Amino acid sequence: MIKSKEDLKRYLAMDKYALGITKHRPGFFDEADDIWRFEIILRKHEYYRNCTKNTLMRYFYAYLHYKMGYKLGFNIPVNLFEGGLHILHAGTITVNNKARIGQWCTIAPNVAIGQSSAGDAVPVIDNHVYIGIGAKVIGKIVIGDNTMIGANAVVCKSFPQGNVTLAGNPAKIISKKGNVFHIDEDLFEKEFQLQ
Repeated sequence: MIKSKEDLKRYLAMDKYALGITKHRPGFFDEADDIWRFEIILRKHEYYRNCTKNTLMRYFYAYLHYKMGYKLGFNIPVNLFEGGLHILHAGTITVNNKARIGQWCTIAPNVAIGQSSAGDAVPVIDNHVYIGIGAKVIGKIVIGDNTMIGANAVVCKSFPQGNVTLAGNPAKIISKKGNVFHIDEDLFEKEFQLQ
């Protein structure tokens, strides 16, 4: 969760790195940068909501967050994803506002992360998790580090051990390889220190 200006800077850098972007800022009319632009707006909305009393900026970024999310099909509330969010491309993504997702998460379109019918039962997803196209992650479950969730998988039980690949409906372990798209945190840290 962003709790300071330094956190904001770090989250923005992590998201940019996860997206594989090398330029300094999104192009003003470049639709290819829309996901990056959405993530910047999301992080600034989190910052103004969590760290300042500037109501005008909080509402301004809340409006931009809603507008850009609507355009891209994203229903991603604030303060859910840690740094390093990598949204693959535009398309419906719905995340319950009580879910918690760790660092370096990659998420594809048509994904739902939500509660079961039992009230506040929402997922906790650890670091370096890849969530494939059309996957559903539902209920009071834990998904461990370095897990890969395959396309159209329906995950409704915990896999806290991590380092596995899940597929099917209901999801089960099909491989002990885990997320093959692992982000090199050490390389990010070196680059971040040089900024």
